[in-house]
Amino acid sequence: MSTVMSSPLLEVHNCGKNYGAQGHEPLIVLEDAALTLSSGEIVGLLGRSGSGKSTLLRIISGLIAPTNGEVRFQGEPVHGPTPGMATVFQTFALFPWLTVFQNVELGLVALEVARPEVRKRAQAAIELIGLAGFEAAYPKELSGGMRQRVGFARALVTYPKLLLMDEPFSALDVLTAETLRTDFLDLWVEGRMPIESVLLVTHNIEEAVLMCDRILILGSNPGRIVQETKIPLPHPRNRLDPTFRNIVDAIYTRMTTRTPGPAGAREGLFPGTGLGMVLPVVSTNLMAGLVETLAAAPYNGRADLPPLGAALQLEAGDLLPIAEVLQLLRFVDLAEGDITLTDAGRKFVHGGVDERKELFANHLITYVPLAAHIRRVLDGRPDHRAPFTRFREELEDYMGTDQAESTLSAVLAWARYAEAFTFIAQESMFELAVPTPQES
Repeated sequence: MSTVMSSPLLEVHNCGKNYGAQGHEPLIVLEDAALTLSSGEIVGLLGRSGSGKSTLLRIISGLIAPTNGEVRFQGEPVHGPTPGMATVFQTFALFPWLTVFQNVELGLVALEVARPEVRKRAQAAIELIGLAGFEAAYPKELSGGMRQRVGFARALVTYPKLLLMDEPFSALDVLTAETLRTDFLDLWVEGRMPIESVLLVTHNIEEAVLMCDRILILGSNPGRIVQETKIPLPHPRNRLDPTFRNIVDAIYTRMTTRTPGPAGAREGLFPGTGLGMVLPVVSTNLMAGLVETLAAAPYNGRADLPPLGAALQLEAGDLLPIAEVLQLLRFVDLAEGDITLTDAGRKFVHGGVDERKELFANHLITYVPLAAHIRRVLDGRPDHRAPFTRFREELEDYMGTDQAESTLSAVLAWARYAEAFTFIAQESMFELAVPTPQES
Protein backbone atom coordinates (compact mmCIF):
# COMPACT_ATOMS: atom_id res chain seq x y z
CA MET A 1 0.00 0.00 0.00
CA SER A 2 1.37 3.35 -1.00
CA THR A 3 2.02 6.24 1.36
CA VAL A 4 -0.45 9.12 1.44
CA MET A 5 0.76 11.84 -0.90
CA SER A 6 0.18 15.58 -0.71
CA SER A 7 -1.28 15.89 -4.22
CA PRO A 8 -4.98 14.90 -4.10
CA LEU A 9 -6.18 12.15 -6.39
CA LEU A 10 -9.75 13.43 -6.07
CA GLU A 11 -11.10 16.89 -5.30
CA VAL A 12 -14.75 17.77 -4.71
CA HIS A 13 -15.46 21.49 -4.59
CA ASN A 14 -18.76 22.69 -3.03
CA CYS A 15 -20.99 20.22 -4.85
CA GLY A 16 -24.75 20.31 -4.46
CA LYS A 17 -27.67 18.46 -6.00
CA ASN A 18 -31.29 19.59 -6.21
CA TYR A 19 -34.32 17.76 -7.52
CA GLY A 20 -37.75 19.20 -8.12
CA ALA A 21 -40.70 19.18 -10.45
CA GLN A 22 -41.62 22.35 -12.27
CA GLY A 23 -43.73 24.64 -10.11
CA HIS A 24 -42.51 23.14 -6.82
CA GLU A 25 -39.75 24.11 -4.45
CA PRO A 26 -36.58 22.15 -5.33
CA LEU A 27 -35.64 19.33 -2.99
CA ILE A 28 -32.05 19.94 -1.86
CA VAL A 29 -30.49 16.49 -1.51
CA LEU A 30 -26.86 17.58 -1.18
CA GLU A 31 -25.36 20.94 -0.29
CA ASP A 32 -21.81 22.35 -0.47
CA ALA A 33 -20.02 18.99 -0.25
CA ALA A 34 -16.24 19.38 -0.31
CA LEU A 35 -13.57 16.73 0.16
CA THR A 36 -10.17 15.55 -1.05
CA LEU A 37 -8.82 12.05 -1.39
CA SER A 38 -5.13 11.17 -1.67
CA SER A 39 -3.36 8.00 -2.75
CA GLY A 40 -3.11 5.32 -0.08
CA GLU A 41 -6.36 6.22 1.71
CA ILE A 42 -9.61 4.49 2.43
CA VAL A 43 -12.11 7.26 3.13
CA GLY A 44 -15.66 6.61 4.30
CA LEU A 45 -18.82 8.59 3.60
CA LEU A 46 -20.99 7.77 6.59
CA GLY A 47 -24.59 8.83 6.98
CA ARG A 48 -28.13 7.70 7.42
CA SER A 49 -30.57 6.97 4.61
CA GLY A 50 -31.41 10.20 2.83
CA SER A 51 -28.22 12.01 3.82
CA GLY A 52 -27.05 12.24 0.19
CA LYS A 53 -24.02 9.93 0.47
CA SER A 54 -24.95 7.78 -2.54
CA THR A 55 -25.83 10.91 -4.50
CA LEU A 56 -22.36 12.31 -3.76
CA LEU A 57 -20.76 9.04 -4.86
CA ARG A 58 -22.68 9.12 -8.15
CA ILE A 59 -21.60 12.72 -8.73
CA ILE A 60 -17.97 11.74 -8.11
CA SER A 61 -18.26 8.78 -10.50
CA GLY A 62 -19.72 10.99 -13.22
CA LEU A 63 -23.03 9.10 -13.34
CA ILE A 64 -24.97 12.26 -12.49
CA ALA A 65 -24.04 15.93 -12.78
CA PRO A 66 -24.05 18.22 -9.74
CA THR A 67 -26.46 21.16 -9.70
CA ASN A 68 -23.51 23.28 -8.64
CA GLY A 69 -19.84 22.75 -7.78
CA GLU A 70 -17.12 20.70 -9.44
CA VAL A 71 -15.37 17.33 -9.19
CA ARG A 72 -11.76 16.93 -10.35
CA PHE A 73 -10.00 13.58 -10.72
CA GLN A 74 -6.23 13.63 -11.18
CA GLY A 75 -6.56 17.37 -11.76
CA GLU A 76 -9.13 17.07 -14.59
CA PRO A 77 -12.85 17.95 -14.37
CA VAL A 78 -15.26 15.02 -14.24
CA HIS A 79 -18.11 15.33 -16.77
CA GLY A 80 -19.15 11.69 -17.04
CA PRO A 81 -17.84 8.16 -16.45
CA THR A 82 -14.08 8.57 -16.15
CA PRO A 83 -11.19 6.17 -16.87
CA GLY A 84 -9.34 5.42 -13.66
CA MET A 85 -12.48 5.01 -11.52
CA ALA A 86 -14.51 1.85 -10.95
CA THR A 87 -17.56 1.17 -8.78
CA VAL A 88 -18.74 -1.77 -6.69
CA PHE A 89 -22.50 -1.63 -6.14
CA GLN A 90 -24.71 -2.85 -3.30
CA THR A 91 -26.89 -5.03 -5.54
CA PHE A 92 -24.09 -6.93 -7.40
CA ALA A 93 -25.35 -5.66 -10.82
CA LEU A 94 -24.19 -8.78 -12.69
CA PHE A 95 -25.49 -9.89 -16.07
CA PRO A 96 -27.29 -13.18 -15.33
CA TRP A 97 -26.76 -14.57 -18.83
CA LEU A 98 -22.97 -14.20 -18.59
CA THR A 99 -20.56 -16.48 -16.73
CA VAL A 100 -18.28 -15.27 -13.96
CA PHE A 101 -15.41 -14.90 -16.42
CA GLN A 102 -17.58 -13.04 -18.96
CA ASN A 103 -18.91 -10.66 -16.30
CA VAL A 104 -15.38 -9.90 -15.10
CA GLU A 105 -13.90 -9.33 -18.56
CA LEU A 106 -16.73 -7.07 -19.70
CA GLY A 107 -15.07 -3.79 -18.73
CA LEU A 108 -11.88 -4.68 -20.57
CA VAL A 109 -13.83 -5.69 -23.67
CA ALA A 110 -15.57 -2.30 -23.60
CA LEU A 111 -12.15 -0.64 -23.40
CA GLU A 112 -11.07 -2.66 -26.47
CA VAL A 113 -8.14 -4.26 -24.67
CA ALA A 114 -6.37 -6.94 -26.71
CA ARG A 115 -7.91 -10.39 -26.23
CA PRO A 116 -4.85 -12.12 -24.73
CA GLU A 117 -4.50 -9.29 -22.18
CA VAL A 118 -8.22 -9.51 -21.39
CA ARG A 119 -7.95 -13.21 -20.58
CA LYS A 120 -4.80 -12.70 -18.50
CA ARG A 121 -6.19 -9.82 -16.40
CA ALA A 122 -9.64 -11.34 -15.93
CA GLN A 123 -8.15 -14.61 -14.69
CA ALA A 124 -5.78 -12.75 -12.36
CA ALA A 125 -8.67 -10.71 -10.88
CA ILE A 126 -10.78 -13.83 -10.37
CA GLU A 127 -7.94 -15.58 -8.55
CA LEU A 128 -7.13 -12.49 -6.48
CA ILE A 129 -10.67 -12.17 -5.18
CA GLY A 130 -10.98 -15.88 -4.35
CA LEU A 131 -13.14 -17.22 -7.19
CA ALA A 132 -10.72 -19.59 -8.93
CA GLY A 133 -12.62 -22.62 -10.16
CA PHE A 134 -15.89 -20.73 -10.68
CA GLU A 135 -15.02 -19.06 -14.00
CA ALA A 136 -17.73 -20.96 -15.94
CA ALA A 137 -20.47 -20.55 -13.32
CA TYR A 138 -23.48 -18.27 -13.81
CA PRO A 139 -24.61 -15.76 -11.14
CA LYS A 140 -27.68 -17.83 -10.22
CA GLU A 141 -25.33 -20.67 -9.23
CA LEU A 142 -23.42 -18.50 -6.75
CA SER A 143 -24.12 -17.38 -3.19
CA GLY A 144 -24.59 -13.69 -2.43
CA GLY A 145 -21.04 -13.38 -1.15
CA MET A 146 -19.60 -15.00 -4.27
CA ARG A 147 -21.66 -12.74 -6.53
CA GLN A 148 -20.30 -9.71 -4.72
CA ARG A 149 -16.78 -11.09 -5.21
CA VAL A 150 -17.53 -11.11 -8.94
CA GLY A 151 -18.50 -7.45 -8.61
CA PHE A 152 -15.17 -6.69 -6.95
CA ALA A 153 -13.22 -8.63 -9.60
CA ARG A 154 -15.04 -6.80 -12.39
CA ALA A 155 -14.12 -3.44 -10.83
CA LEU A 156 -10.48 -4.36 -10.14
CA VAL A 157 -9.77 -5.85 -13.57
CA THR A 158 -9.56 -2.38 -15.15
CA TYR A 159 -6.77 -1.39 -12.71
CA PRO A 160 -8.58 1.72 -11.44
CA LYS A 161 -6.73 4.28 -9.37
CA LEU A 162 -9.88 4.98 -7.35
CA LEU A 163 -12.37 2.31 -6.26
CA LEU A 164 -15.81 3.62 -5.33
CA MET A 165 -17.87 1.32 -3.12
CA ASP A 166 -21.60 1.97 -2.55
CA GLU A 167 -22.57 -0.04 0.55
CA PRO A 168 -20.99 -3.17 -0.98
CA PHE A 169 -21.55 -5.40 2.07
CA SER A 170 -25.06 -4.31 3.12
CA ALA A 171 -26.95 -6.88 1.00
CA LEU A 172 -25.03 -9.78 2.56
CA ASP A 173 -25.65 -11.72 5.75
CA VAL A 174 -23.51 -10.74 8.74
CA LEU A 175 -20.99 -13.61 8.50
CA THR A 176 -20.53 -13.32 4.73
CA ALA A 177 -20.11 -9.55 4.95
CA GLU A 178 -17.48 -9.91 7.69
CA THR A 179 -15.53 -12.50 5.68
CA LEU A 180 -15.52 -10.40 2.51
CA ARG A 181 -14.62 -7.25 4.46
CA THR A 182 -11.67 -9.03 6.10
CA ASP A 183 -10.44 -10.48 2.80
CA PHE A 184 -10.63 -7.05 1.17
CA LEU A 185 -8.66 -5.40 3.99
CA ASP A 186 -6.03 -8.16 3.92
CA LEU A 187 -5.47 -7.59 0.19
CA TRP A 188 -5.35 -3.81 0.72
CA VAL A 189 -2.88 -3.91 3.61
CA GLU A 190 -0.65 -6.38 1.76
CA GLY A 191 -0.55 -4.05 -1.26
CA ARG A 192 -2.04 -6.65 -3.60
CA MET A 193 -4.90 -4.45 -4.83
CA PRO A 194 -4.35 -2.78 -8.23
CA ILE A 195 -5.83 0.46 -6.84
CA GLU A 196 -4.51 3.56 -5.11
CA SER A 197 -7.49 4.71 -3.03
CA VAL A 198 -10.97 3.72 -1.91
CA LEU A 199 -14.06 5.82 -1.25
CA LEU A 200 -16.61 3.79 0.74
CA VAL A 201 -20.26 4.76 1.24
CA THR A 202 -21.83 3.12 4.28
CA HIS A 203 -24.41 3.62 7.03
CA ASN A 204 -22.66 1.05 9.25
CA ILE A 205 -20.59 2.90 11.86
CA GLU A 206 -18.51 -0.11 12.91
CA GLU A 207 -17.75 -0.96 9.29
CA ALA A 208 -16.50 2.58 8.69
CA VAL A 209 -14.26 2.52 11.79
CA LEU A 210 -13.00 -0.97 10.90
CA MET A 211 -12.00 -0.09 7.33
CA CYS A 212 -11.32 3.61 6.93
CA ASP A 213 -8.43 5.99 7.56
CA ARG A 214 -10.81 8.95 7.62
CA ILE A 215 -14.59 9.13 7.98
CA LEU A 216 -16.65 12.01 6.63
CA ILE A 217 -19.97 12.17 8.45
CA LEU A 218 -22.91 13.51 6.46
CA GLY A 219 -25.72 15.31 8.19
CA SER A 220 -29.22 15.25 6.75
CA ASN A 221 -31.77 17.61 5.29
CA PRO A 222 -29.96 18.65 3.22
CA GLY A 223 -26.99 16.30 3.06
CA ARG A 224 -23.73 17.99 3.89
CA ILE A 225 -20.44 16.98 5.49
CA VAL A 226 -20.63 17.96 9.14
CA GLN A 227 -17.53 16.29 10.59
CA GLU A 228 -14.30 14.52 9.66
CA THR A 229 -13.00 11.80 11.97
CA LYS A 230 -9.51 10.34 11.61
CA ILE A 231 -9.00 6.73 12.72
CA PRO A 232 -5.54 6.42 14.38
CA LEU A 233 -5.62 2.62 14.57
CA PRO A 234 -3.40 0.23 12.60
CA HIS A 235 -4.83 -2.72 10.67
CA PRO A 236 -6.03 -5.26 11.61
CA ARG A 237 -8.40 -3.52 14.01
CA ASN A 238 -10.03 -5.09 17.04
CA ARG A 239 -13.70 -4.20 17.60
CA LEU A 240 -13.22 -4.78 21.35
CA ASP A 241 -10.29 -2.35 21.61
CA PRO A 242 -11.37 0.51 23.95
CA THR A 243 -10.16 3.10 21.44
CA PHE A 244 -12.24 1.46 18.71
CA ARG A 245 -15.33 1.47 20.96
CA ASN A 246 -14.75 5.11 21.96
CA ILE A 247 -14.60 6.18 18.30
CA VAL A 248 -17.82 4.29 17.54
CA ASP A 249 -19.53 5.89 20.55
CA ALA A 250 -18.36 9.37 19.53
CA ILE A 251 -19.76 8.92 16.01
CA TYR A 252 -23.09 7.68 17.39
CA THR A 253 -23.17 10.78 19.58
CA ARG A 254 -22.49 13.04 16.62
CA MET A 255 -25.18 11.38 14.52
CA THR A 256 -27.79 11.86 17.24
CA THR A 257 -26.87 15.47 18.02
CA ARG A 258 -28.95 18.06 16.21
CA THR A 259 -27.21 21.21 15.05
CA PRO A 260 -28.53 24.28 13.24
CA GLY A 261 -28.03 24.22 9.49
CA PRO A 262 -27.97 27.04 6.92
CA ALA A 263 -30.58 29.77 7.34
CA GLY A 264 -31.59 28.33 10.71
CA ALA A 265 -32.74 24.95 9.38
CA ARG A 266 -32.27 22.00 11.71
CA GLU A 267 -30.32 18.89 10.79
CA GLY A 268 -32.63 15.80 11.15
CA LEU A 269 -34.91 14.50 12.69
CA PHE A 270 -36.68 14.57 9.36
CA PRO A 271 -36.59 16.93 6.38
CA GLY A 272 -39.17 19.68 6.39
CA THR A 273 -41.45 20.97 9.11
CA GLY A 274 -45.11 20.54 9.93
CA LEU A 275 -47.11 18.90 7.15
CA GLY A 276 -43.99 18.83 4.97
CA MET A 277 -41.99 16.41 7.16
CA VAL A 278 -40.53 13.53 5.14
CA LEU A 279 -41.05 10.45 7.34
CA PRO A 280 -39.29 7.07 7.20
CA VAL A 281 -41.22 3.81 6.90
CA VAL A 282 -40.70 2.20 10.33
CA SER A 283 -42.87 -0.70 11.49
CA THR A 284 -44.77 -0.49 14.76
CA ASN A 285 -43.41 -3.95 15.63
CA LEU A 286 -39.86 -2.57 15.55
CA MET A 287 -40.91 0.43 17.63
CA ALA A 288 -42.57 -1.79 20.23
CA GLY A 289 -39.58 -4.13 20.28
CA LEU A 290 -37.19 -1.25 20.87
CA VAL A 291 -39.11 0.28 23.78
CA GLU A 292 -39.67 -3.15 25.36
CA THR A 293 -35.95 -3.94 25.15
CA LEU A 294 -35.09 -0.52 26.54
CA ALA A 295 -37.46 -0.95 29.47
CA ALA A 296 -36.05 -4.36 30.45
CA ALA A 297 -32.80 -5.23 32.21
CA PRO A 298 -29.97 -4.41 31.84
CA TYR A 299 -31.07 -1.03 30.41
CA ASN A 300 -34.00 -0.24 32.72
CA GLY A 301 -35.11 2.70 30.63
CA ARG A 302 -31.78 4.15 29.44
CA ALA A 303 -29.14 2.84 27.05
CA ASP A 304 -26.08 3.77 25.07
CA LEU A 305 -27.08 3.36 21.39
CA PRO A 306 -24.10 1.24 20.16
CA PRO A 307 -24.56 -1.68 22.61
CA LEU A 308 -28.35 -1.45 22.24
CA GLY A 309 -28.00 -1.71 18.46
CA ALA A 310 -25.64 -4.65 18.86
CA ALA A 311 -28.09 -6.42 21.18
CA LEU A 312 -30.89 -5.93 18.66
CA GLN A 313 -28.59 -6.77 15.70
CA LEU A 314 -29.40 -3.40 14.13
CA GLU A 315 -26.87 -1.19 12.36
CA ALA A 316 -26.93 2.54 12.98
CA GLY A 317 -28.72 3.22 9.70
CA ASP A 318 -31.54 0.90 10.79
CA LEU A 319 -31.60 1.78 14.51
CA LEU A 320 -31.63 5.58 14.26
CA PRO A 321 -34.85 5.93 12.18
CA ILE A 322 -36.72 3.72 14.68
CA ALA A 323 -35.39 5.74 17.61
CA GLU A 324 -36.15 9.05 15.91
CA VAL A 325 -39.75 8.12 15.10
CA LEU A 326 -40.17 7.12 18.76
CA GLN A 327 -38.73 10.49 19.74
CA LEU A 328 -41.13 12.24 17.37
CA LEU A 329 -43.96 10.37 19.13
CA ARG A 330 -42.49 11.39 22.52
CA PHE A 331 -41.94 7.78 23.66
CA VAL A 332 -38.15 8.27 23.99
CA ASP A 333 -35.60 11.05 24.26
CA LEU A 334 -32.38 11.02 22.23
CA ALA A 335 -29.31 12.96 23.34
CA GLU A 336 -25.54 12.56 23.08
CA GLY A 337 -25.72 8.99 21.80
CA ASP A 338 -28.11 7.83 24.56
CA ILE A 339 -31.76 6.83 24.34
CA THR A 340 -34.09 7.20 27.34
CA LEU A 341 -37.70 6.10 27.82
CA THR A 342 -40.16 8.88 28.62
CA ASP A 343 -43.07 8.44 31.01
CA ALA A 344 -45.28 7.86 27.96
CA GLY A 345 -42.86 5.22 26.74
CA ARG A 346 -43.01 3.40 30.08
CA LYS A 347 -46.82 3.61 30.03
CA PHE A 348 -46.80 2.06 26.55
CA VAL A 349 -44.54 -0.80 27.65
CA HIS A 350 -46.72 -1.69 30.63
CA GLY A 351 -50.06 -1.25 28.84
CA GLY A 352 -52.33 -3.95 27.44
CA VAL A 353 -53.10 -4.23 23.71
CA ASP A 354 -55.99 -1.74 23.77
CA GLU A 355 -54.16 0.68 26.07
CA ARG A 356 -51.14 0.65 23.76
CA LYS A 357 -53.26 1.36 20.69
CA GLU A 358 -55.12 4.22 22.39
CA LEU A 359 -51.88 5.79 23.65
CA PHE A 360 -50.19 5.40 20.27
CA ALA A 361 -53.21 6.92 18.49
CA ASN A 362 -53.23 9.94 20.84
CA HIS A 363 -49.52 10.58 20.33
CA LEU A 364 -49.76 10.00 16.55
CA ILE A 365 -52.53 12.58 16.13
CA THR A 366 -50.93 15.01 18.58
CA TYR A 367 -47.32 14.95 17.38
CA VAL A 368 -47.36 13.95 13.68
CA PRO A 369 -48.87 16.85 11.71
CA LEU A 370 -49.75 14.76 8.63
CA ALA A 371 -51.63 12.20 10.73
CA ALA A 372 -53.58 14.98 12.44
CA HIS A 373 -54.36 16.58 9.07
CA ILE A 374 -55.65 13.34 7.54
CA ARG A 375 -57.77 12.64 10.60
CA ARG A 376 -59.29 16.15 10.51
CA VAL A 377 -60.17 15.79 6.82
CA LEU A 378 -61.78 12.38 7.37
CA ASP A 379 -63.65 13.60 10.45
CA GLY A 380 -65.03 16.52 8.48
CA ARG A 381 -66.48 14.52 5.58
CA PRO A 382 -69.93 12.94 5.82
CA ASP A 383 -68.68 9.57 4.54
CA HIS A 384 -65.37 9.86 6.44
CA ARG A 385 -63.39 9.10 3.29
CA ALA A 386 -60.83 10.96 1.11
CA PRO A 387 -58.76 9.89 -1.93
CA PHE A 388 -55.05 9.08 -1.65
CA THR A 389 -54.28 11.56 -4.44
CA ARG A 390 -55.73 14.42 -2.39
CA PHE A 391 -53.02 14.04 0.25
CA ARG A 392 -50.22 13.05 -2.12
CA GLU A 393 -50.73 16.15 -4.23
CA GLU A 394 -50.76 18.25 -1.07
CA LEU A 395 -47.43 16.76 0.07
CA GLU A 396 -45.90 17.30 -3.37
CA ASP A 397 -45.87 21.01 -2.58
CA TYR A 398 -43.14 20.15 -0.03
CA MET A 399 -41.36 17.08 -1.42
CA GLY A 400 -40.94 14.77 -4.42
CA THR A 401 -43.59 12.25 -5.48
CA ASP A 402 -41.65 9.23 -4.20
CA GLN A 403 -41.12 10.88 -0.82
CA ALA A 404 -44.79 11.89 -0.65
CA GLU A 405 -45.92 8.32 -1.28
CA SER A 406 -43.39 6.89 1.17
CA THR A 407 -44.39 9.38 3.88
CA LEU A 408 -48.07 8.58 3.38
CA SER A 409 -47.27 4.85 3.59
CA ALA A 410 -45.44 5.40 6.88
CA VAL A 411 -48.26 7.38 8.47
CA LEU A 412 -50.87 4.93 7.18
CA ALA A 413 -49.05 1.95 8.74
CA TRP A 414 -48.91 3.73 12.10
CA ALA A 415 -52.56 4.80 11.87
CA ARG A 416 -53.72 1.27 11.01
CA TYR A 417 -52.00 -0.09 14.10
CA ALA A 418 -53.58 2.63 16.23
CA GLU A 419 -56.97 2.23 14.49
CA ALA A 420 -56.98 5.98 13.81
CA PHE A 421 -57.80 5.54 10.10
CA THR A 422 -57.21 2.98 7.38
CA PHE A 423 -56.90 2.65 3.58
CA ILE A 424 -59.07 0.87 1.01
CA ALA A 425 -56.52 -0.23 -1.60
CA GLN A 426 -59.06 -1.19 -4.30
CA GLU A 427 -60.51 2.32 -4.25
CA SER A 428 -57.31 4.16 -3.25
CA MET A 429 -59.23 5.84 -0.43
CA PHE A 430 -58.41 6.78 3.14
CA GLU A 431 -61.20 5.97 5.59
CA LEU A 432 -61.78 6.23 9.31
CA ALA A 433 -61.26 2.83 10.92
CA VAL A 434 -64.31 3.48 13.08
CA PRO A 435 -66.40 6.42 11.77
CA THR A 436 -66.75 9.18 14.33
CA PRO A 437 -70.40 10.07 15.06
CA GLN A 438 -71.45 13.52 13.82
CA GLU A 439 -72.04 16.05 16.54
CA SER A 440 -75.62 17.29 16.76
